[in-house]
Amino acid sequence: MENLAGSGCEAGISLSERKPLKEIESSIVRKYRKYLWAKFNKAVRDYKLVEEGDRIAVAVSGGKDSLLMAKLFQEMERHRVCHFELEFISMDPGFHETNRQLLLENCAYLNIPVKLFKTDIFRIVDHIARDYPCYMCARMRRGALYGKAQELGCNKLALAHHFDDIIETTLLNLFYAGEFKTMRPELRARHFENMELIRPMCYIHEEDIKRFTSNNGIPAMNCGCVVAAKKTSSKRREVKELIAKLKESNSGIDQSIFKSAQNVNLDSLWGWKKDGVHFSCLDGFEDRKGKDLPEN
Repeated sequence: MENLAGSGCEAGISLSERKPLKEIESSIVRKYRKYLWAKFNKAVRDYKLVEEGDRIAVAVSGGKDSLLMAKLFQEMERHRVCHFELEFISMDPGFHETNRQLLLENCAYLNIPVKLFKTDIFRIVDHIARDYPCYMCARMRRGALYGKAQELGCNKLALAHHFDDIIETTLLNLFYAGEFKTMRPELRARHFENMELIRPMCYIHEEDIKRFTSNNGIPAMNCGCVVAAKKTSSKRREVKELIAKLKESNSGIDQSIFKSAQNVNLDSLWGWKKDGVHFSCLDGFEDRKGKDLPEN
């Protein structure tokens, strides 16, 4: 098959460059054990993302992150950590046929039994949010994935957000939304009963995913969006470049951003939200008068 770089394929890799499936699978627990397999398992253990009796819908977008996540889950299933079931789901929000075919080709080659379902999300978003499509598209995609997961009897939906997604989103919210908000490794769905979202790749760095994909010759798809095809995610790119620049003088800056979400000091905050309700540092202030409070 021809090179698909001009049709949403990352890194200009062609399908003919892929390594044998057994070699790809073996590299996860051997060559990339420290960077992928160990970090995936640590996240699962730290946040109890996979438990006995779970039925997990693994969302496969066709990009490098979700393809790797699917293979990591299959590897975990082979290791029989506990009894759980997997459903691999993929949503076609209105892909060009070339991108749709690439997704199916990759899943077939990688032995990912994906269930592909169709939506009109790209068309709808183009109509209602053409100028700023990404936020609305992401919300609608997640809702559609939740619905499909629930239809298949799943209690969890796994998304392939990685370490860099999390720190970039944290800074995006801080700089452009004026709030400290990040991506949790697990989250209860508000509008889908008994559903939970999990992010088992939260410790894995994007650079290592790229190395795995490139070295194994996997022609992963980019987002495949036909609405924002001529636009760029300028704010996210700016934040990514800023982090890279800061790392030149402080190599641990990315880890510090990541850890900040685990070390929030409520005593020093002016306000916060809990279950949609806003609280102020003045709430209960009268009751605390006379007590020793930290000075900052």
